[in-house]
Amino acid sequence: MLYLLAEHLDFPGLLNLIRYITFRAGAAAMTALVIGLLIGPKFIGWLRVRQGKGQPIRDDGPQTHLKKVGTPTMGGLMILTAVTISLLLWMDLGNRYTWACIFVTLGFGLIGFMDDYDKVKKRSHKGVSGRVRLAGEFLIAGLAAWMILQGNSTQLYLPFYNGPVIDLGPFYILFAAFIIVGFGNAVNLTDGLDGLATMPVVIAALAFFVIAYLVGNVKFANYLGIPHVPGAGDLTIMTAAIIGGGLAFLWFNAPPAAVFMGDTGSLALGGALGAIAVVAHHEVVLLIVGGLFVLETVSVILQVFFYKRTGKRIFKMAPIHHHFEQLGWSEPTVVIRFWIISFVLALAGLATLKLR
Repeated sequence: MLYLLAEHLDFPGLLNLIRYITFRAGAAAMTALVIGLLIGPKFIGWLRVRQGKGQPIRDDGPQTHLKKVGTPTMGGLMILTAVTISLLLWMDLGNRYTWACIFVTLGFGLIGFMDDYDKVKKRSHKGVSGRVRLAGEFLIAGLAAWMILQGNSTQLYLPFYNGPVIDLGPFYILFAAFIIVGFGNAVNLTDGLDGLATMPVVIAALAFFVIAYLVGNVKFANYLGIPHVPGAGDLTIMTAAIIGGGLAFLWFNAPPAAVFMGDTGSLALGGALGAIAVVAHHEVVLLIVGGLFVLETVSVILQVFFYKRTGKRIFKMAPIHHHFEQLGWSEPTVVIRFWIISFVLALAGLATLKLR
């Protein structure tokens, strides 16, 4: 919005400044951070009044979590509000890629909100049927993938390899939808401890801030041997807004959490990162940068697979962060160590940009 205003108003100095993606990205991060911090206290108070007993806590989970009874959920609404306002202020409203990513973010956020609302209303941790959720997610992700492909290629790129590997053609929509839905649910599975999912999302967004900027710049893209996607550079503004909104939420979500992100936030943020990776043609790199989320998902898949076939568990409890809790690690220890792992994986993902 401000980008268009600067073009139409006679403020040449302001226009030149706003034209810089880096300036708008920094402004977007600060805008989302300030909005999140300002609305946080009243928003949490409103959620506490509306929800009463807060998010239902699983009886079969770690016993230390029972003390969290009464903590409100749906805190992801704070992040979505801050990010959306920031984007509308600083994004280029003519960029289809940003709109596709916003569509995924808000669409997944709506599905997560419905799930959180169902849990609070029924006082159950089950929520909306998994099949219904996945159907809605694939519909949204498929439409977003179609929007993205209107100005993008269908070629698949792999890290450590210079140039495209294969052209997926129309099957790219299915591949892209799988990446978006899969990563959205991976972040959702990780969101089980205070601050556990929030900081790794911020770290992954920071990594894709760099990737989106490089992919959108033809000189850097050609030098590094990575795909050049005209217009993808504007996604740095979205990643910056996610960083700002995520940090603001972490202020209130740090142990002991005053509010939980809920599926409203985790599904939305995971889907947003997946969509950004699809636009930048760095879907496989996303699996490295977001390796922590992949690890959490794989731990659940392995646990269910082996238990159904052998009646035995690989982990004391899944997702894997609960396994370490059962081993005696305190919650802050698990969270901070997982943050470190996330940071290392993000650096590994960024290293693939040059190692080709």
